[in-house]
Amino acid sequence: MSIRFLRYGGLALALLAGGAQAGPAPRHDPALDRYLRQALAGHQSGFHSPIVARVWLRVMSRRLEPYVANPRARTRLLLAVHTAAAEAEVSPELVLAIINVESDFHRFAVSSTGAQGLMQIMPFWLRQIGHPGDNLFRMRTNLRIGCAILHYYLHRAHGDYSLALQNYYGQMDGIDYAHRVLTLLTDRWYWH
Repeated sequence: MSIRFLRYGGLALALLAGGAQAGPAPRHDPALDRYLRQALAGHQSGFHSPIVARVWLRVMSRRLEPYVANPRARTRLLLAVHTAAAEAEVSPELVLAIINVESDFHRFAVSSTGAQGLMQIMPFWLRQIGHPGDNLFRMRTNLRIGCAILHYYLHRAHGDYSLALQNYYGQMDGIDYAHRVLTLLTDRWYWH
C-alpha cells in the first residue's frame, strides 16, 4: 500500500458518504473531486522487484500484441497501466480488461457519448477536479483518472467487482458490461 494512499486513506472513507457517477451526466461530489486531485499527484511503478516487472511485462506484452503491434508502444502502455493501477491500488489486470472493453486499446477513441481515451473518461471530470486544461488523450492522465475512479467505485462497492464496474460504466441496468470486463479479466488478462 502506498504511503500516499495511507496518508489520504480517510479521504476514501469520505467518498462513501457521497454519490458519484462515471456516466455521461456529472454529479457534483466534492469528496470525489478532492480524491481525484490527490490521485493525480502521485507516482510509483508498483512492481515488487525488477524480476517480477520483467516477467509481468513479457507475459502481458504477448497478450497485448494483437492490439498494439509495436513492442516499445506495448511496453510503454503496460508500464503506464501498472503505475496508474499501483497508485490507485487497483489491479492492473482489471484495468487492462476495462481498456480492452472500453477502447480496444485505441488511445484516441471517442465514444458516442463523448468519453475519451483508453479508459473512456468523460471530459466533465477534468473540470470537476480542477484540471480543465488537461488532455484525456494523454495516456498518463487518462489512466490516472480512470484508475482513481475505479478505486473509488471498488471501495464504495466493498470490493464487489460487478457493482463497481457497472458504476464505472455509468449504468446499473443489466450486467452486460461487468460480464464482458470480468470475462476478459479471467480469459485474457488474469495474473497469478
